[in-house]
Amino acid sequence: MVMAGKKNPFQGRQFTAEIILWAVRWYPQFPISYRDLERMFADRGVKVDHTTLFRWIQAYAPELDKRIRPHLRMTNGSWRVDETYIRIKGEWVYLYRAVDAAGQTIDFLLSPRRDAAAARRFFRKALKQPHTVNPRTITVDKNAAYPIATKAMKRAGELWHFAKLRQVKFLNNIVEQDHRRIKRLVRPALSFKSFVTASRTIAGYEAIAMIRKDQIVSAPANDMKAQRDFIAALFSAAA
Repeated sequence: MVMAGKKNPFQGRQFTAEIILWAVRWYPQFPISYRDLERMFADRGVKVDHTTLFRWIQAYAPELDKRIRPHLRMTNGSWRVDETYIRIKGEWVYLYRAVDAAGQTIDFLLSPRRDAAAARRFFRKALKQPHTVNPRTITVDKNAAYPIATKAMKRAGELWHFAKLRQVKFLNNIVEQDHRRIKRLVRPALSFKSFVTASRTIAGYEAIAMIRKDQIVSAPANDMKAQRDFIAALFSAAA
């Protein structure tokens, strides 16, 4: 879906920006279904169908992810990389994720395959982000695709030549623990209906997680009001 316009991303919507951003903040943050969210809106006196809420998340969750990137704190050069599994239409796909040694999110990528090409795509995507640095160490599991991908990237000059790949599973506990939040959020959805739907929704999960992890200077981890105001400002909407 394409945003309605640069100046007013909510142009043409039946509901106000404030109401739409309730959904953008709440759904990716809590393990709820769209029907649960519909009831939450009704409790606030807003009658909105769960299918409309779904469309809002598909439109604005990836936009939130894109807009927060320039505001993220810099991550460090110790990468912890791992994949977890997401079900789409009854089939398993792979969610590549990386955090730094402090647990800050580096990046994520949904992929239909788990191979060297997918690992390389993920590393390339992560290295393009404004809050990342070329890693000193990359800690991964025993997946044979990672050495192939990193060697190819070093030869191509895409990865620092002295970056050290460590295939030590127990050192990756920090990213494996971080996967649990994604699993907890995905569970109420039962199964995504398409790869695109999953990608857009997960972008919202990850964006809100980065905010909740204190990766935004102006939106502290435990300050819900500051987080609300920050997201509103990103969309140039009144909080």
